Amino acid sequence: MIIPELPEYLSKLGGSDYKGLIISLFAVTAMVSRPFSGKLADSIGRVPVMIFGGVVCLVCSSLYPLISSLIPFFVLRFFHGFSTGFTPTGNTAYLADIVPAEKRGEAMGLLGTAGAVGMSGGPALGGMLSNQFGLNVMFYASSTLALLSILILIRTRETLKAKQKFSITHLKVNRSDFFEPLVWAPCLVMVLSAFAYGAVFTLIPDFGQHVGVRNKGLLFTYLTIASLVVRLVAGKASDRFGREPVLMVSTSLIVISMLVIGLATTKLQLMIGVVLYGFAQGSTSPTLLAWATDLSDNRFKGRGIASLYIFMELGIGLGALISGWLFANDENLFFPVFSVSSALAAIAFLYLLSRRRLKPL
Repeated sequence: MIIPELPEYLSKLGGSDYKGLIISLFAVTAMVSRPFSGKLADSIGRVPVMIFGGVVCLVCSSLYPLISSLIPFFVLRFFHGFSTGFTPTGNTAYLADIVPAEKRGEAMGLLGTAGAVGMSGGPALGGMLSNQFGLNVMFYASSTLALLSILILIRTRETLKAKQKFSITHLKVNRSDFFEPLVWAPCLVMVLSAFAYGAVFTLIPDFGQHVGVRNKGLLFTYLTIASLVVRLVAGKASDRFGREPVLMVSTSLIVISMLVIGLATTKLQLMIGVVLYGFAQGSTSPTLLAWATDLSDNRFKGRGIASLYIFMELGIGLGALISGWLFANDENLFFPVFSVSSALAAIAFLYLLSRRRLKPL
């Protein structure tokens, strides 16, 4: 809900040169917290992990209206990342518990669809609230939605069978808790493809303003509606034809969409590029989640899923930081910046292609 309006909000605080930090700081915290959320999801349960993420979102969204300078803003963005570091780990592991393996791609597509509904409506609603009533109303609306999610989770049945009571030792992580080697392949594809996500969410608000889009949240709505449309289809396709063939198609779409966005000079051209990226992103995420879950040890599903999310946040954070740095508020640099995202997605495609060729007939 709030991301499309944050670049303008940051500019008003005097931080127009630091827009890349909006996403990258958030992603760094989410990435750092993943080993903890994965271990906790595998020990104290999926539901408590989701609730913690909701509480962080509630508190942080409520504090944005109190911010009046750059350093407190960046500190708050840093801590806000814990919400993304915990909630998706918990709900993905929860879903993996209740869905049979042969339906996993479809289930991850459904989970992504639910998320896309929120992501399509959220930015448009946030943009409308911001334009009509101001940023503070938008922030409080976000915190209200976080509160509703917590109330729902409190009444949700736990799926972890060998649930343990929380103790401080659960916060001690070992080297093995940081990464699950079994999911290396989907993690590599994730980091290469997620770079584009960081670039899009950092630069699209400025790019939209550049071509005359007033409600910047609508661009994110187009993106997430396109993602919503394709998620269930992609999930079912990966169950039927395999994870890697679907990912080869989706990474190809990322390559094309980044070039279309970078070359856009009108609202329509930018919208077409954003929609294409929505199709690509909506195909990539659920398929990678299903693939990582397939490869994970059943005893450590949380760790396997957390590993994938670590690489997702790494890609998003680098994409946001590097794209913001390369852009440097120069409208002539949109195409070179998005070309970098296109090139990295092309590497992901070539990696998947090489795996297909190396497999025995």
